[in-house]
Amino acid sequence: MCKFAAPATDESMSKDKILEVKGLRTSFFTDEGEVRAVDGLSFAIHRGETVGIVGESGSGKSVTSLSIMGLLPAPSGKVVGGQVLYYPEDNRQGVDLLQIPRRQMQSYRGNELSMIFQEPMSSLNPVFRCGEQVAEAIRLHQQAEPGVAREKVIALFRKVQLPDPERIYNAYPHQLSGGQKQRVMIAMAMSCSPGILIADEPTTALDVTVQKAILDLMNGLKEEMQSSIIFITHDLGVIAEIADRVIVMYQGRIVEEGGVLDIFSNPQHPYTKSLLACRPPLDYRLRRLPVVSDFMEVRPGKEGGMEIKEKKASVEGVLTDRKVPATESLQRLEHLKSRPPLLKVEQLKVWFPGRKNFWGKPKNYVKAVDGLSFEVFPGETLGLVGESGCGKTTLGRTILGLTRPTAGDVLYKGQSLPRLSPEEMMPLRQEMQIIFQDPYSSLNPRLTIGKAIMEPMEVHGLYNGEEERRERALQLLDIVNMEPKFFNRYPHEFSGGQRQRVAIARALALNPQFIICDESVSALDVSVQAQVLNLLMELREKYRFTYIFISHDLSVVKFMSDRMVVMNNGKIEEQGPADEVYANPARDYTRKLIDAIPKGRVEDIEKRLSEK
Repeated sequence: MCKFAAPATDESMSKDKILEVKGLRTSFFTDEGEVRAVDGLSFAIHRGETVGIVGESGSGKSVTSLSIMGLLPAPSGKVVGGQVLYYPEDNRQGVDLLQIPRRQMQSYRGNELSMIFQEPMSSLNPVFRCGEQVAEAIRLHQQAEPGVAREKVIALFRKVQLPDPERIYNAYPHQLSGGQKQRVMIAMAMSCSPGILIADEPTTALDVTVQKAILDLMNGLKEEMQSSIIFITHDLGVIAEIADRVIVMYQGRIVEEGGVLDIFSNPQHPYTKSLLACRPPLDYRLRRLPVVSDFMEVRPGKEGGMEIKEKKASVEGVLTDRKVPATESLQRLEHLKSRPPLLKVEQLKVWFPGRKNFWGKPKNYVKAVDGLSFEVFPGETLGLVGESGCGKTTLGRTILGLTRPTAGDVLYKGQSLPRLSPEEMMPLRQEMQIIFQDPYSSLNPRLTIGKAIMEPMEVHGLYNGEEERRERALQLLDIVNMEPKFFNRYPHEFSGGQRQRVAIARALALNPQFIICDESVSALDVSVQAQVLNLLMELREKYRFTYIFISHDLSVVKFMSDRMVVMNNGKIEEQGPADEVYANPARDYTRKLIDAIPKGRVEDIEKRLSEK
């Protein structure tokens, strides 16, 4: 363990260990050689304890969990050293999960150790009903009859607070919301009352209100079933809500370990400081979010390793230097509103037909957008916040002409966009662009990123020939801090943050004036998210872009936006200056969104721990 790791307390050592990892080393063997993903990891979990493992993508968090569960992808992934000792109640010598036969490991997996995966849609089988998938685990490990298994599943669905358990039992995964699918996964993981539950990013990309409900649910189930939890995430704010102890990982190693209160009140390692600092603050506005490079410098070390050089910067010092006075934000907003609006949305409605009667006419409608009106001024960032299903994305697509409105109007520079023909709309598409939430699905996997950036230039006939377009694509890569050598690489060869930078470069290829960012940072690590948000802010100031920034995360919207619109069930709950909406919310719905944000305050952690 490194010098920054805090020693275990007498209290923690007195608890019974249920799992002990000793010197774990896991590698992936590729065409380019061995990649060490986990490098000498050692830690212990005690009964009834929740341990948070935190770090960026690539730090080794998920690989650690897959190594423990024996689920590494074959044949490339392999544990090359160490032990994973599980201590059942009746065996205090421990069972090395890395050495037991595969069939014996299957009896432990799901029964003694269970796992909740990050993306429930890819973890649940799309061709089987949700209840049957949970019942299968009960029948396998508890030899229960089908009828008994069904009753247990429905009882579990009630316990995880799923509405109408009978309906959910017979529903397929695609018929449920993201939060409901995650609750089904939790029910499956808890179905056999495991001693250890490993939750791998179980709340990433969920609404803050759904995330809070999931965290409360897991806390309640842990107390009821006396399980231990390994909670893996990139967000220390979430860790503050659930963990007793924290392990901070960086490049396959533990860089700091300690009680959750110690980590938040007195972080020692510069990487921990950066993770605490890079989430957008709620009580004030920053010019630029802190990033990892503000706290440490990483250099190549001996034997292919990395050497970390700490920069003498405190979290408070970095944040204080970047605070924006409240008067400055108000003055900027007044200046922006002094010009005619770039975009006007007038009584916009987008209704989708529901069930139809015998004659094929709709019996009802889903009112995704129901009578919205607002303005966006040149150079402004308008934040659009609300839970999934409130109509944010439908509104963005309708503004761009990707979805036809049922009623109302969208005026861009005085022109009614819904009334334009495709030919008349084509020149305006150069000025109006969108950055989608998932860059992997929005980038063509068969095109190199260079070709992907050049493609819109070719469609709109910009620049004189291939060579000029290539030069422009290289310029755009430089603007989003990507190296020229990446030009001929494919999307799958990059991290999520790098792919999102490519998506931003592609959106900039047509020199737009107006950009819609649709949940463009929701699934990114908080450290990578900070880099992308800083980049978007820099581009706005440099090129005078106008943004509509869509997100379910009110803290991110508050950092990015001059004004904020809060949506609920297709309508506007409230709108106004972003700082004012947060500081003095007028509606209960907005207050609920604010209360659900994981704030990571020391006083909140102290209160939670004192109530245990």
